[in-house]
Amino acid sequence: MRASTSPLKTTDAFILSLFDEDEFMTNPDLWTRSIAEQLAANAEIDELTKEHWEIIEFIRDRYMRLGAIPPMSRVCKAFGHERDGVRKLFGGCLQLWQISGLPYPGEEAKTYMN
Repeated sequence: MRASTSPLKTTDAFILSLFDEDEFMTNPDLWTRSIAEQLAANAEIDELTKEHWEIIEFIRDRYMRLGAIPPMSRVCKAFGHERDGVRKLFGGCLQLWQISGLPYPGEEAKTYMN
């Protein structure tokens, strides 16, 4: 097993400890908007707009309450986006998951997120 890494550009041991070897947060309760903004910047998203935050908050709420999230096509529909709206906003489902501070989704789910 590799040492913890972080998609954030830092050498801060505490920040590094928040992420697993696949660069997912290990504890979504420690996520902050500041971390999300840094993760978004690393994913080459210049700014998290109101539209981004609404989806992030929806995804986090669903995950925290249910332990899962709905299919992205349903998320897009709920927010009035075309089927690939999340991809246009975040670069992909995997990036949305990471920016939202959610833990590793598992290999099978991860392959569907690419």
